[in-house]
Amino acid sequence: MYSDIFDTHSHYTDHAFDEDRMEVIKNIHENGVKYIMLAVSSYEDSVRSLELSRNFDFMYCAAGIHPECVDTAEGDYIGKLEKLITENRGKIKAVGEIGLDYHYEGFDREKQIEIYSRQLELANKLSLPVIIHAREATKDNLYILKKYRPAKGVVHCFSGSAETAREVIALGLHISFTGVLTFKNAKKALEALKEVPADRLMLETDCPYMAPVPFRGKRCDSSMIAYTAEKAAEVLGCDTQELINRTCENGKKFFGI
Repeated sequence: MYSDIFDTHSHYTDHAFDEDRMEVIKNIHENGVKYIMLAVSSYEDSVRSLELSRNFDFMYCAAGIHPECVDTAEGDYIGKLEKLITENRGKIKAVGEIGLDYHYEGFDREKQIEIYSRQLELANKLSLPVIIHAREATKDNLYILKKYRPAKGVVHCFSGSAETAREVIALGLHISFTGVLTFKNAKKALEALKEVPADRLMLETDCPYMAPVPFRGKRCDSSMIAYTAEKAAEVLGCDTQELINRTCENGKKFFGI
């Protein structure tokens, strides 16, 4: 069993955990998961995640609006996010997840870019890191990141090319990998992993989604990050526990924990 695991991106407010949320979180902490970061999808989810994190001294959260939830960004949403964050800096450690998602038909590109940009501005104003979601939007994402230059940022659930990874790293950002590394079709992500310096690498589950092999298709939780770590260590030619320790320290430094 491994220790000192930091799951840097999770969604424990998801309905998939409604029946046993507290028990799951307690059990995984007792079995090697030292820290958990909650990423969010909307202002309302930010509030729910904050409330959940208050139950556990090893759990922290972010605040922000996901690109698939831009329709929830109404009125003075930036003002509401800023107030929530500034009043809860002990628990809210990042803005996110924010970004662009062009996967589903009917997406509003301009609105996504506007809300992403405003949240990057907020993060810069508050000196907070950003958790970045980018799906099928690499060109626009890199352009916006070069424009706003967040002091700290992580492109989460990375499955892009080695070339894209090099561009992200050149911007001073971190890259985080999920159970995708264990999938049979993960060749591109595995090549990208080799491009990430040891001090810019983080691990995550994105649970309840992205469960690694041999749990693919099932509900994921933070304990399963061990399988991702094992695959990453195999590719990088290092010890799994050493990699877990390294990524834990990276996560703590990144989020200011």
